[in-house]
Amino acid sequence: MSCVVTEACINCVYGKCQDICPADAFHRGPNFMVINPHTCINCTLCIIACPTQAIVNDYDLVSDKHDYIRLNKELSAIWPVAQEGSPALPDADYWATQSDKHHLL
Repeated sequence: MSCVVTEACINCVYGKCQDICPADAFHRGPNFMVINPHTCINCTLCIIACPTQAIVNDYDLVSDKHDYIRLNKELSAIWPVAQEGSPALPDADYWATQSDKHHLL
């Protein structure tokens, strides 16, 4: 079991989650962040820290979001580990209020 980053993170990437993660499980791409399910210790600190509620436990995902489990696993294998203190994306506040962003990945 692990935490999973979902659509709400797309084009935001605030980074509060990566800064609090004791397992360095976050990987950062151009406009999205993912969690490595093999590194995540499911402490859920990131769920609390995320300002957009983009992170959930894999067992709490609704069925139409199950693809994010696969996406987190695949992208964490190719994206670098997120660096502590990395800035949010420039338009993060705007994108945090948007939905239907999956096509932007």
